[in-house]
Amino acid sequence: MRMLLVEDNNDLAEMIVDRFRADGHAMDHEVDGSQAEQLLRHSRFDIIILDINLPGMSGYDVLRTMRARGDATPVLVLTARSEIDDRIIGLDTGADDYLVKPFDYGELAARCRALVRRRAGEASNNFLCGNLQYDRGAKRATVDGVDLELRQREIQLLEAFLGSLGKVLSKEEVADKIYRFDEAPSLNAVEQAVTRLRRKLKGSPLTIRTIRGLGYIANARDD
Repeated sequence: MRMLLVEDNNDLAEMIVDRFRADGHAMDHEVDGSQAEQLLRHSRFDIIILDINLPGMSGYDVLRTMRARGDATPVLVLTARSEIDDRIIGLDTGADDYLVKPFDYGELAARCRALVRRRAGEASNNFLCGNLQYDRGAKRATVDGVDLELRQREIQLLEAFLGSLGKVLSKEEVADKIYRFDEAPSLNAVEQAVTRLRRKLKGSPLTIRTIRGLGYIANARDD
């Protein structure tokens, strides 16, 4: 998942970022609500984890501004505000989920997966097509029951293509989905990652075609 965390508690943010990155997700972090709001005008994420009490602009105002301009990116509010009225305000403002601090990391990660699945219209963590199976929770892909030895970047790439089946993704869009802002990847790096993933998916019904001048399109053939 391509993720943004907006959190002004640096110790907590460092823990969250470290855990999600260790799980193979490309997560960026913003401290200031106003800067996050500006970033969201130009960048796309699969999900946003948003604190409420932020410098610059409150999380509620960030969320309200996003929804007013039609940005439907899933937002999970993560806050110390535990009153029922706070939850109602958050959800009515446009949050898709609400989790109170302190929290369990496993629950936070599971809620994020559920929100991204819901947006993609999927009910399960498991993708199954012919002899290919992928478990988003376990980050495990198999073909004919044999584990594919995927690098972390290849797992991000596989999830990006599974979430965009039948859609053309430019190389820039692929890079945006799998790299953080501080990684500054080259398009050549994207090509190499796609080539490696194609090779490992050989014999499966998932194909990734290059569309000259446009990018890539992934299709899953379910015979």
